Amino acid sequence: MSNGDKGELFDLSGRVAIVTGTSRGLGQYMARALAKAGADLALTSRTRESLRAFEAEIKGLGRRAVSLELDVRNQESIERMAAEAEKAFGHLDILVNNAGCNVRKPALDVTWDDWNLILDTNLRGSFFVAQAVARRMIPRGYGRIINIGSVTSVAGYAGLGPYGASRGGIRQLTMSLADDWGKHGVTVNCLAPGWFRTEQNKVLYENKEWVEYLCDRIPVKRPGRPEDLDAAVVFLAAEASRYVTGQTLLVDGGISTGATRALVQQAQTSSSPKQAEKTGSRDRTRRGR
Repeated sequence: MSNGDKGELFDLSGRVAIVTGTSRGLGQYMARALAKAGADLALTSRTRESLRAFEAEIKGLGRRAVSLELDVRNQESIERMAAEAEKAFGHLDILVNNAGCNVRKPALDVTWDDWNLILDTNLRGSFFVAQAVARRMIPRGYGRIINIGSVTSVAGYAGLGPYGASRGGIRQLTMSLADDWGKHGVTVNCLAPGWFRTEQNKVLYENKEWVEYLCDRIPVKRPGRPEDLDAAVVFLAAEASRYVTGQTLLVDGGISTGATRALVQQAQTSSSPKQAEKTGSRDRTRRGR
């Protein structure tokens, strides 16, 4: 691909991408975006059967696709998946480390098994998948690894202790691997979605009051839509991001800015403009910034 053609900066024709966790949710949306940009796909899930319909959809876009079994908590399964993907396409160019899980509980209710499930899946699994795929990228001197993090990679939320620890770990892991593999032509970045409705959190979005609370904290005043991730994942997978590595790209509508109202909204009163101005001045002096 020519570095001078702006169109080709985002063209993934001839590239092969592995996207883990594509039986549903955001994994499918990101895989679809890569396919539309030209990439062939290795789709993974714990069962091949859960991928059949989506594999057919990707092939319908004119792309090659294979469905592979992957249990990210099993090292043999990870190695087998990477070997099968390479055998199917001859080379591997892109990895989207998306497979993950969550258990929502107050910290005092989290069990030993809850912790191990989340950290083993989200953090340990992501590392060993990246390792297995990088071993096949490095000899060719090219690779794009995209670890999927979360707004919880940079912010803490009650009820998400183990999950936040795993996603914070993904951010740190991304920086370490970027430093390790950059000299081999492999970039490693973290794509961190904000609040998107998924199977894991759909119960929250069924609560109208909670959705209103969430939207009030997001500067763009709405939760994420799956298609909001399309451009970001293609950018990190493409030639356009060749000098970007070790970074966390937040696609969160701005909620990671802090999104706490620092100005008091004045109630409407029947007082005169001069009186309101004096009251506002006193409030600003008392409350500070």
